[in-house]
Order: sequence, then structure tokens, then C-alpha cells
Amino acid sequence: MKLIKKILLVSAAALLASSCNWLDKETDTELTLEMVFNNKTRVEGWLGNVYSGVPDTYMGFGRYIGQEILGDDMTPSERWRQWNWDVIPFILGEWSPSSSWGGNYWAYLPQRIREAYIFIENAHALPDQGLPEEEIELMKQECRFMAAYYWYLLTDTYGPVPYTPYFIASTDAEVSELKKPRTPYYDIIDDLDAELLDIAEHLPSYYSDARKYGRATSIMCYAVRARMLLFAASPLVNGNPDYADYVDNEGQHLFSTTYDATRWTKAVAACKLLIEKAEAAGHKLYVELDTNGNPDPYLSVQNLLLTQYNEGNKEILFARPGGNDYGDFERHCTPTNSGGNGGWGITQSLVDAFFMENGLPISDPESGYVETGFSDSKDVRGSQWESLYNGGATTYAGTYNMYCHREPRFYMCVGFNNGWFNAEERCFDFLMNHQDNIHTHDAPQNGYLNRKKVSPETNVKEGTHKYRPGIVFRLGEAYLNYAEALNETDPGNADILEYVNRIRERAGVRKYTTGPSDAEHIHVDDDQEAIRKIIKMERRVELCCEGTRYNDLRRWKEAEQTLNGEFYGMNYNGADNESFYVRTAYQTRVYKKEYYWFPIHQSELDKNENLVQNPYWNK
Repeated sequence: MKLIKKILLVSAAALLASSCNWLDKETDTELTLEMVFNNKTRVEGWLGNVYSGVPDTYMGFGRYIGQEILGDDMTPSERWRQWNWDVIPFILGEWSPSSSWGGNYWAYLPQRIREAYIFIENAHALPDQGLPEEEIELMKQECRFMAAYYWYLLTDTYGPVPYTPYFIASTDAEVSELKKPRTPYYDIIDDLDAELLDIAEHLPSYYSDARKYGRATSIMCYAVRARMLLFAASPLVNGNPDYADYVDNEGQHLFSTTYDATRWTKAVAACKLLIEKAEAAGHKLYVELDTNGNPDPYLSVQNLLLTQYNEGNKEILFARPGGNDYGDFERHCTPTNSGGNGGWGITQSLVDAFFMENGLPISDPESGYVETGFSDSKDVRGSQWESLYNGGATTYAGTYNMYCHREPRFYMCVGFNNGWFNAEERCFDFLMNHQDNIHTHDAPQNGYLNRKKVSPETNVKEGTHKYRPGIVFRLGEAYLNYAEALNETDPGNADILEYVNRIRERAGVRKYTTGPSDAEHIHVDDDQEAIRKIIKMERRVELCCEGTRYNDLRRWKEAEQTLNGEFYGMNYNGADNESFYVRTAYQTRVYKKEYYWFPIHQSELDKNENLVQNPYWNK
């Protein structure tokens, strides 16, 4: 049987890149390749559609793709599953190769990859239409990057995939030619490594034309490569004994069965190269100054995810500039009586992960942490954030001590009972049947609402939403990636604490030292395991609710322990302080060994007998 394909351009919306204000109309519903690539508007539209697969970093990481639900930072109302929150059943153990998944990378991303390759093969200069050869060549390099990025997302989700770079099926290809087997994991990673390095040589580090914001750059190449190689060096794939017997139909191992220390060496080099290239291009940690010209950690931490690149946020390395459904995201983080669907919460384990004001974890006897009782006065620390966005204080009298004297990042992330709600200039009230807990699916199921990535200037009831970038990768993550990889290859290297401390300094907490503790430093033992622990703690806090946590738990092989069992919060059913402020299990999660990789959908296995299912899914 012959495979017959047509190039269908179904709608203008599907063709346009969210980052570019290209022509918003379509005159034909069915076009030939010649018609497309002889028209500037259609060429730009085709390129825009290639970009359309970049994940939405707001509701994409929640409802549709699900990184935030699958991890242990954020928690949605469990009953939202009836509105196509496909990943909610997965965390409860209701996951099989026949499960529906909104992300559907296996089917969706190869379409974007194929479009990228068609562009590379067919696009040509249209000088009479203002599309010169140099611009077309740049667009082709952008397509090379997007294809490599999508291949990376596929391997990140499924592990080994049928890897066919630059392959475009001919219109008369036999179906049997398309039934490709899976390619071993490291074969893909090593090829993408070389590909991304080469593409970086052909792309600019930034664009002076603001209309090209979000288009592929060399920095984006280095960022994807660094993240990919860090994952590839980690325990899940680097000699994991659980996969020793995992082979394809020909007996070929799809994962390496031997630990390779050079994988960490490659990750270190990639992370360091990214930092060097990014900083040379003007990227730096976002730091906001108060009216006296001093760094304000509260404003810095809050606004680094709300400020656009052209407004001075040079921390952004890779952004999805448009099409991010942050309005929907904000509604789900806003109480129902205030116009939202307020059930997008924060887990108790994340609440516990934030450091105290003195930079120590709550488990440290010297931290000053008190869990019971209530504050008897305001806590005013002098940040402009307090007066601009938090009613004049950090916490108020009558606040549960668990939430008092915590570090700045805590207050930028966690909406807690008696915490300030800026949109209505009042404090949250999450007690049962009170103002912000109507005791339905649209209420905080464990006593918390998310604040991170939600602008304090948002007013859902009035329809006020401030535009912000969808950040896929930022420099803060690059620093922590580098520190982690370096600790695995060269324990004791001074750069390890240097880069962790840059993050902590921006956040307004004491830095680490292997020397004695003092007013500005916290002692940490100079050994690999101790440093590994503080790096993991810092990642949890700094990068929380940004889509990285689930992959961290996977690659460290910690998901089976961390994502299994009871999840806690405050008591959703508590109508007074005595009953509300009790650590209460609100959900029991299930994480099995097979969950480390998404399953290949059964329908794909039925179509292609050369595929084998991911490890443990067939048991």
C-alpha cells in the first residue's frame, strides 16, 4: 500500500508563530509545497508552525503536559480530572499504555520535526518579496534547532525513540519503510549533542530586531544541550541496573548497562560553555534594586518570572514569548469568590523545603523554626515589595508560626492562610466555608494556593492580566546545573559553592562556606555527599513550580520514594484554627518503576511491530 500525503494548511491559527505578528489570514485551505514556498507570508507561517510545539510553560506544565502535577511541588484539585486534566489519574496509579495524554508528544512532535525538515529542503530566497538568501539560511538553521529540540523532548519523555534525523517520507513510500525501530538512547543523545553544537555556530546569540524575540539563538542551543547532557549523565540512564535486561526485538540494549563517568565530564563542559556564552552575550541573573539602589531580594525573586527580556530581564535564555495561557493559570490560582477557580495549590513538602529567614532549613535546630502557635505582631523587613504588593508587611499578627520568618522565596510562591492577597488588599481565609474555601473542587484542597508566576497586579475578577514571558530556560538553572555536575566530577572545586551562592545571594539568604558560620555564611561540610544534598535542596526551592522538579526526581531515581504515599497539607475541612492547622493527608499517590518513562501508546505498538514498550509497562 502506498502512503499518500498532502500538504494541508488547515487554518491560519495553526500556521502562525506566537512570537511573530505575521499576516493573520489564509486564502486557501489546500496548497502545494510550491505555492507555500513561493510566498513570503506562507513561508513565515510555515516557520511559525514549526515553533508551535514549544511547551506552554503555564497551563501546559499543568493541565496539558503535566510536569507540575507529576512532581511534588504543585497540586491541583483532584476533581479537575473531569475537565481534561489528563495527568491527574496518573499520579493516583491510573496509568496504562492506553491512557490518554494531552501532551501526546509521540504523535505531535514528529509532525513539527517533519515540518522543519520540509522547510529546510524547500525554502528558498524570495528577494522580490523581501526575503533574501541570508534570511532564508537563518530560518533553516532555526528549523534545525527546533527539530533537535523536539527530538530532545521525545527522548526526555520516552527514552529511546525511532530517531530519523532529516528523514522525510516520500509520497509513494511503502508503509513498511516507516515502521522504524527504536534507536538506543545514547546514540540519539550523542548525535543531538553534535547537532546542537554545530547549529549554535550558525545562529546569533541574540536578535537586535525585537520582532524576532523568541526565535532560536545559539544560547538556546547551548541551554538545551546542557540540560540534555545533565540528564544523560544521571543515574536513571547512566548504567541503571534496572534496565540491564531491556532490549529491542533484535536483542539490542536500548539503555547503557555500564556506568560512564565521562558522561558527567561532558555535562560539566556543556554547562560551563553555556554559562560562558550566555554571560558573554549579556545574560545575567535578574536583580531588582529598591529606590535606594540596593538589591531587593523580594522584588528580584518575584519579578524574574514576570519581567520581559526587553524590560531588562537578561536572565531569560529560552522563552516561549506568546501563546502562554497565563490568564487561565492565574484563574486557577485565584479564589473562586474572587473570580478564579482556586484549587491550584502547593504541597506541604514544598512549604517545608523553603529555608528560614536565616538561611537554614527548618530541620536545623538552629533555624528558629516553630510550627505551632501564632504570631502576635507584624513582621516588617523593609523591602519595597512589602509596601507595593503585600500590604506593608511580610506577615501579619495571627499568622501560623509555620509561615513566619521564612526566606523571601517562600512568600513569592506560597499562598497561605492569613497571607496577603494583593488583588483585594486583604488576607487569604482558607478555613472551610470561609471566603476563600467554598469547599468544592474550586478550592485549595490542602490549604494552600500557588503564588509563583502569578503577578500581584493580576485581578481576575476585573479581567486584569499583565503579559509576561513563558520562560523555558533561565540562567539560574544553568548555575545550579553546573554546580551539580561539577560536584560529581571534581568535589571540592570552588566553583561549586560559588554558583550555588550566586543564587542564594540574589534570594537574600546566607551563602554557604566550608569555613565557620557567621552573619553572612552557613558552614557546610566539604564532602561530596553534603554538597550534593545542599544542591538538591537549592534546586527544589529556586526552581520550584517551573517544570524541572519532576525530571530531577526521575533522573536521580528518587521518584519511587518521593512520589509514593500520602501527600499532606493543612486540613481542608477545618472550620476553625484548631482543626485547620493540622498536617492532614489529602491524597495518596502511586509511583511505579515503569512511570520513569511515559509509555508508548498501545495504538502505536499495534501499528508498528518493530517497537518495544518501555521498561516494566508490559508486566
